[in-house]
Amino acid sequence: MNRDQKFYDMYSLVIGLLALFALFIFVFSMKVSSRTSDIYNAEGEEYRESVEARLKPFGEVFMPGDDLSAAGTEVPPADAAEPVAAVKSGPQVFNEACNVCHGAGIGGAPTLSDAANWEARIAQGMDMLVDHAINGYTGDAGYMPPKGGNMSLSDDEVAAAVEFMVGEVQGQ
Repeated sequence: MNRDQKFYDMYSLVIGLLALFALFIFVFSMKVSSRTSDIYNAEGEEYRESVEARLKPFGEVFMPGDDLSAAGTEVPPADAAEPVAAVKSGPQVFNEACNVCHGAGIGGAPTLSDAANWEARIAQGMDMLVDHAINGYTGDAGYMPPKGGNMSLSDDEVAAAVEFMVGEVQGQ
């Protein structure tokens, strides 16, 4: 036997084996697909609907002028949000912001126990006191930062704190 004949025989054998392997894979895949379709059909309508629901796109595109009345359910409006924080009372604001300076007299701030130091300030009127507390004030005795340095306070909360302090001074 010559070399070419050996090569041809070996080549034919390899091609034949590959063709048999391909035929085996083809038959095997046909069996698997028929079993899968049998399972799909045996499960019934409920199974098909669940598969279709999972494969359904999650949104729709509407072009200008399209009729949206049959588009499906409308999303109900969201409930009104509740306020994040409640309005603080005068004593709460005093204890959180004002007491730092007005409790110890820091920076020339009059303390609640020093009624004489408050007389000239109270004589200017409540509107002036509230304005200085909200917007800040630099005077001869010292510096009052806007809103006592706590800019998260509302104007009403600062006004309530001023009313509380004046009430405490006058109540002595």
